[in-house]
Amino acid sequence: LLGERTAMSGGYAARGFRKLLPVIPRPISISRGYGTVAEARTVLENELNGIRSAGTWKAERVITSKQGPQILVDGSRNRILNFCANNYLGLSSHPEVVQAGIDALKTHGAGLSSVRFICGTQDIHKNLEQQLAEFHQREDCILYASCFDANAGLFEVLLGPDDAVLSDELNHASIIDGIRLCRAKRLRYKHMDLSDLESKLKESQSSRMRLIVTDGVFSMDGDVAPLPGICDLAEQYGAMVFIDECHATGFLGPRGRGTDDLLGVMDRVHIVNSTLGKALGGAAGGYTVGPKPLIELLRQRSRPYLFSNSLPPPVVACATRAVELLLASSEIAQSMTAKTMRFRDKMMNAGFTIGGSAHPICPVMLGDARLASVMADDMLKLGVYVIGFSYPVVPKDKARIRVQISAAHTDEDIDDCVEAFIQTGRKHGVIE
Repeated sequence: LLGERTAMSGGYAARGFRKLLPVIPRPISISRGYGTVAEARTVLENELNGIRSAGTWKAERVITSKQGPQILVDGSRNRILNFCANNYLGLSSHPEVVQAGIDALKTHGAGLSSVRFICGTQDIHKNLEQQLAEFHQREDCILYASCFDANAGLFEVLLGPDDAVLSDELNHASIIDGIRLCRAKRLRYKHMDLSDLESKLKESQSSRMRLIVTDGVFSMDGDVAPLPGICDLAEQYGAMVFIDECHATGFLGPRGRGTDDLLGVMDRVHIVNSTLGKALGGAAGGYTVGPKPLIELLRQRSRPYLFSNSLPPPVVACATRAVELLLASSEIAQSMTAKTMRFRDKMMNAGFTIGGSAHPICPVMLGDARLASVMADDMLKLGVYVIGFSYPVVPKDKARIRVQISAAHTDEDIDDCVEAFIQTGRKHGVIE
């Protein structure tokens, strides 16, 4: 074979091909390393069996249609009501948003095959960054592949060993991981507890810079951070405020700008991270908005930005159109309130315990992980797609089915969902 290859290639051997022969690996003995691999496999299988026996196994259902208030699910004949997507405004399949992605695919291609600073920045990336800065009323914006990346890229650049970060104990996993990457002093305060936050601010008074970090809306419970009180403490003790707005951007507040808009503190929150993958088109991508010097420094030093491919043009165009729709009108965002309260009121009147308050994240609290999983399966049989959440996504003994309301849901959709919960809840003794 080597002889034929040499002849066909015009002289591999003459160009030193034979020198490479000694580095060609020899076949590995079937027994080599077998013990180590077998032991590792046993450990992994035991871990997986433990997850299954605890009732916390997370199966992935297969959707065979586009995202929306009604979807097709593999194994089900009829359309299913979808009540567990982050598609808060129904824009994932909005005709104008979809068409914008199609147009960008034709004009700007499928992808950049590069990171931003090499040859991965297009005019549409800069335009979206400008629109997002305008939407949040901040100086500048930087795009990431996801908000997880935005959270991973911020703290390491902004904070050093002379600084301190004060984080709510229930912040999103991406915030926790991002904070771990920085060298600042880390202090965790009790969930939404302003007294404990103040004690941590006093404890860290010797630090050069202090950053208070909180989700605007906490994704598992749907509760809203007490931003006015947080901002008061930040100003009293000379700290900055950061919020993650993934579950608020686009629909909270009178203009849909988010938690800071809802609570009237847009001019008092310094840095905002959010996503394009939920209300703003539902595809992918995240971003940071804030002071221009910070954004410029992130472009120079933020590792997820410097070492990740640029957002694909169709994704950028879909998000841009979503932002344009929201900048033009707050009608879609305002439709959320009545639909959210319709579900919450009907469920509580039926006897269910619903977490959070006045947010389209409506956790139906059940406690037991296995119960949450089995009830979700039974709900699917009744034509409603919901998912049980359990440890480690939520604390142990805090299992729930997280329902999420969309502006695309009709009142009839909501009533059908409640009726399915009532039937399933009675079956399993959750309600009478």
